Amino acid sequence: MIKPSTFSIVAYDAFTQSWGVAVASKFPAVGAVVPWAKAGAGAIATQAFANTSFGPIGLTHLANGQSAKQTFKLLRESDPDFESRQIGIVDKNGDSFSFTGKKCYDFAGGISKPGFAIQGNILAGEVVINAIESAYIRSSGPLVDRLVAALKAGDDAGGDKRGKQSAAVYVVKENGGYASFNDRMVDYRVDDDPDPIRKLLDLVELYHLYFDESMEDE
Repeated sequence: MIKPSTFSIVAYDAFTQSWGVAVASKFPAVGAVVPWAKAGAGAIATQAFANTSFGPIGLTHLANGQSAKQTFKLLRESDPDFESRQIGIVDKNGDSFSFTGKKCYDFAGGISKPGFAIQGNILAGEVVINAIESAYIRSSGPLVDRLVAALKAGDDAGGDKRGKQSAAVYVVKENGGYASFNDRMVDYRVDDDPDPIRKLLDLVELYHLYFDESMEDE
């Protein structure tokens, strides 16, 4: 049986009114499982033995005005296997919550601070969580850059102790998508690569190249 192992950060940028998730794992296509976000509501990372229903259900709670902690409590009540899960939530106001179930594989843990939450399982150690936090706090610029910088710091600190395979970053902002037709500002995934975070950083550079300037000629 494959033991899911992942580290992630969910965050809110009050200045740009954007929400996002960055995640990496020794697990294929982690971007199809862990990150969920909705503009004006919040962001969620569901991982370990992930319950993917936490994404859409949790975002509905957040959109209805529930806080990150209230949303966590509602999700917990609906899931008898919650102690096998790990979840990070940031709500529309930037309040956050991180939970690690007692049955998650070591090292497993997380932190929640104003504006962001970090969580990981089967990591090289607590140093990974601390490195992600430090890098996110020190970083500047657009939310997508801060998220991938934090992810890289976690990887440099040892990351997933089983190795590397996939990574993703997902950022939403009202009318922030291509030509302002939707809210999906950044949605990049590396599904199977020997150095997925490095590849993700390359994709974010391309994002800035193509989309930082006006798209009037598109």
